[in-house]
Amino acid sequence: MSHCGTIFSQMLKIVPRHVLAPLDKAHSTGRKARKFSRWDQFVHLVAIQLTGRVSLRDGVRSMRSRKPNLYHLGTKPAARSTFAEANENRPASFFEALFGQVYGRCQPLAPKHKFKFKNKLYSLDATTVSLCLSLFPWAKFRKTKAGIKINTLLDHDGYLPAFVSISEARKHESKTAKSIRLPKGSIVAMDKAYIAFSWLVSLTNKGVSFVTRMKTNTRYKVVKRNRVNHSLGVTSDQVIWLTGAKWSDYPAALRRIGYRDKETGKHYVFLTNNFDLSARTIADIYKERGQIETFFRFIKQNLKTKSFIGNSENAVWTQIHVALIAYLLLCRLKSLCRLGISLQHLAQLLQLNLFRRCTLQELLEPPVSKDDITCENNQLTLCFA
Repeated sequence: MSHCGTIFSQMLKIVPRHVLAPLDKAHSTGRKARKFSRWDQFVHLVAIQLTGRVSLRDGVRSMRSRKPNLYHLGTKPAARSTFAEANENRPASFFEALFGQVYGRCQPLAPKHKFKFKNKLYSLDATTVSLCLSLFPWAKFRKTKAGIKINTLLDHDGYLPAFVSISEARKHESKTAKSIRLPKGSIVAMDKAYIAFSWLVSLTNKGVSFVTRMKTNTRYKVVKRNRVNHSLGVTSDQVIWLTGAKWSDYPAALRRIGYRDKETGKHYVFLTNNFDLSARTIADIYKERGQIETFFRFIKQNLKTKSFIGNSENAVWTQIHVALIAYLLLCRLKSLCRLGISLQHLAQLLQLNLFRRCTLQELLEPPVSKDDITCENNQLTLCFA
């Protein structure tokens, strides 16, 4: 039988160690680590994410029990104080840059989105993570609450997070959106919270299409009415111009689309600058935006993004970026196995079998042993009187 590494070692091959060296140099504090390197810290943090450890102490103990496996990964167990100090003091920007590197490796191999058009499709949204004010005073949100906001741009090719920005919960989403750079010709779907017409006009000037819901207090005038197919749920398709004070923020025509969902009976009004796609496709694009809610639900339920092993801002930022890297590794592993398995099922399997020596196919489809094969001739015949 040929030698086979652990499932964890197979996952980490997606992130070669040589990738970390230039990033460590660019995000260094000036003092080189003597014992606990960036690779050591990364391996410990990813293992804590994938095995669902509940605390820093629990994570360190778990890694210590896997000392022989860690040797083959090029690392070794760390003292709890050393691990905690690294999370507190080493810049989290290193893992933010590493997240970008891993996304760049996973994105070209990801499956394409389900629509017929070839444009890149993104969804933009944010989720809030509540924190304890006494433990995280730097994240004060309200008088008695603390929290952070994870702003995410989801790439619908493989449903991978393409951009992540972590901020305090009180920072509005529209302010973070201005720092996002979208490729020309792409389409982005977003909620009403991101409507800032000065930003939307900049997207239009860069050749980026947007799809969002229209606010009820938006003033406009209809300049053209397009024919619609009511059997598809489309109730209206209009070309409009903004009026009032908003006209100067977006001095161009927009498209207003009404749509009634047959399943729920709810009526939606969409706003877009795309005049090429059909009205029903625009409605389906916004409906597909629900995948980013699925993404947020997954990372909160299966990765450590709600409970933290450090209380400082740097430690929290570090842990969230590593959680997102772990999500990318799970998505890449799922595409490699080419089996009909959900991402949540895969995460649950890895939680128990991360350090098992086998291939992924053997883990998901274990071979049938001879003891499990029973012959009809050897079965006992039961007679009941």
